[in-house]
Amino acid sequence: MVKTENFYKLKLNDIQNRNLKKTDSEEERWRNTTLRKWNEKTDYKEKEYTNSSSIEIKDLYTSGDLPENMESYLGFPGEYPFTRGVYPNMYRGKYWTMRMFSGFGTPEDTNKRLKYLINHGETGLSIAFDMPTLYAYDCDNKRAEGEIGKCGVNVTSLKDMEVIFDGIDLSKVTTSMTINAPAAVITAMYFAIAEKQGLDLSQVGGTVQADILKEYIAQKEWIYPPEAHLRIIKDMMVYCTKKVPKWNYISISGYHIREAGASAVQELVFTLADGFYYVDMGIKAGLDPNKFSPRLSFFFNSSINFFEEIAKMRAARRIWATVLKEKFNVTDPRAQMLRFHTQTSGYTLTWQQPMNNIIRTTVEAMAAVLGGTQSLHTNSYDEAMALPSEEAVKIALRTQQILAEETGITDTIDPLAGSYYIESLTNKIEEEAYRYFDRIESMGGILSAVKNGYIQREIAATSYRRQKRLEENREIMVGVNSHVDENEKPINILKISRKAEEIQLNRLKEVKEHRDEEQVKKKLDDLRRAFKDESVNIMPYLIEAARAYATIEEISNVGREIYGGWKEPIIV
Repeated sequence: MVKTENFYKLKLNDIQNRNLKKTDSEEERWRNTTLRKWNEKTDYKEKEYTNSSSIEIKDLYTSGDLPENMESYLGFPGEYPFTRGVYPNMYRGKYWTMRMFSGFGTPEDTNKRLKYLINHGETGLSIAFDMPTLYAYDCDNKRAEGEIGKCGVNVTSLKDMEVIFDGIDLSKVTTSMTINAPAAVITAMYFAIAEKQGLDLSQVGGTVQADILKEYIAQKEWIYPPEAHLRIIKDMMVYCTKKVPKWNYISISGYHIREAGASAVQELVFTLADGFYYVDMGIKAGLDPNKFSPRLSFFFNSSINFFEEIAKMRAARRIWATVLKEKFNVTDPRAQMLRFHTQTSGYTLTWQQPMNNIIRTTVEAMAAVLGGTQSLHTNSYDEAMALPSEEAVKIALRTQQILAEETGITDTIDPLAGSYYIESLTNKIEEEAYRYFDRIESMGGILSAVKNGYIQREIAATSYRRQKRLEENREIMVGVNSHVDENEKPINILKISRKAEEIQLNRLKEVKEHRDEEQVKKKLDDLRRAFKDESVNIMPYLIEAARAYATIEEISNVGREIYGGWKEPIIV
């Protein structure tokens, strides 16, 4: 039985009632003597110190800022509540997966980039798709004109996926695919490729994002109304739990929520709230959360406020483990673990003085590692202007390798544990998170909060406040509103030729000339019947349609006919 009534309010009360240690009398003496005299001598003027979540930062943290039984909230690495990491030996046992975001232009371009990264030490593939693919339109749709391959690789049919993975053994790599609305279609194509390579689906490992709630919150790439997408995700969860046990069928994404302007606390809350919804959905579908929860992965942003990001990741693990154990009655420690991929921030990158972005990315990557990430993508210095060049992406990968192999930050487990500041900030983020959870629960849950526009309004307000701070110079971005260089020289960037569009159109034409049209029609008709019957799992029908070389738009149009579209509420 899932515990629902006032759960988050009760947890918030528990956190607020934690007994703090008594303030150190020596700290009080220091403030009244040494600090006060120094401030008077130097004519010190106090200014505002806050982080992205508007949490006020004190000048000094001591043991008096921590609960008396702090050790019980920390635990040990690999043990509940996983504040200190999900694995007992963390990076002493294995470095995080270095998974550089790839995907641009034609499938041939992307295949070449994937092999380039593998040859330079990448340990996991990560693929981005262009806008037509993300919205499930074929390359010959009028809406796709001028967008083919521009912000990721174009995939119209199974043939494109065959080219992307040509010469890449899917039994020896894991692949992460950043796609949401048509995630089940792309997943079906990936499974079809694996079977063409002679693999049993039980051997296939990887992740597809498929976090549709995040799309309604932040990225705005959907096809159908929320309930229709959630039915498809539920079917994918059930199918993969039974047939593809190594496949992570949802990567619950805070990254795009943060990029839309959310604070660190908002990113944490809205992401975990989405995750709790998917857990509840799986339980209602008859799945055991002890078995399917380990297949839910997460995707966080690592932004520029170093300590806030570390504290956010530590708080996220503790909250996820606590809620799964106490609310959803998950008993298997492995199922209580929050495992996540991290990408360094995109919105902190600037087109002004782009080489500065290497430093920003390094700081953000360090925060991700010290926060205990399982997988990491480091942005390239030119990504504020274009998809990364080979030179830029190699520097971004080398950044991770230097952190892992030269700095010593992987030598010990959770090296910042016990820091008065880190632990106090982790606790404060945890408290603010439960305050938000309580508010969302009172609205009827995350889906209701999205459909009434509450989540979107919260993000918009935070984004506006940050922009005002930048414009008023209360927040600094070097090269933008401080240390500006008026004589900047342009850098070389990757440009996607319109030839990519021509290649894709020709490939689609060739696919349609050689496929069995009667078979395509039959498979789409079978899919249509499956869509109409809620008791039928649609994943086998998607795989069959993909095998027949039905296109992403043809497959998705079946759902468009049945479900229609959706418009979000007006945000005021």
